Amino acid sequence: MTHRALADLNLEDLKQCAPEQLQTHSVSAALLALGSNYQAEKYLPRAREQLAALGEIQLSTAFQNPDFTATPELPKPDYTNQCVYLTLTSAMTLQQLQQTFKKIESDCGRQRCSESIKNPIKIVTMDIDILLIKLDDKENSLSKKWIIMADRYPFKAHERAGIEELLLSGL
Repeated sequence: MTHRALADLNLEDLKQCAPEQLQTHSVSAALLALGSNYQAEKYLPRAREQLAALGEIQLSTAFQNPDFTATPELPKPDYTNQCVYLTLTSAMTLQQLQQTFKKIESDCGRQRCSESIKNPIKIVTMDIDILLIKLDDKENSLSKKWIIMADRYPFKAHERAGIEELLLSGL
């Protein structure tokens, strides 16, 4: 089943909101960025499986990207990134969604401790970022609209590429 929900989406026309302003709003769909710089071949499928349990997912191609914080003196492992369009089976608040994604990251072995001075290379088994959300408005189905998470915009090149790929696939 293909979605038309993103078909006419123009990112430049969308409203941007800080996630803190939307914590109690009900969300029906989200566009996510997944990232891993450690055993991505193991953790990306695990995260996708858990996301699929929440609803229907559509995936972009997985892109391998250098860590933009790497330097010649301090090389860092590449990231594997992928965008996911998630249509939730049951709407949930943005706060519930964020907590669910933190649990998925934790299930993938994500460590959130502060970076050690002895080991400045941060190992990220799974990172799930919310790029866009679609509010679930039961009052008026015509007012459903996408909102950009202001803390994630402008999107990184691989995020924009993943979003554009999903748009072109006829979502």
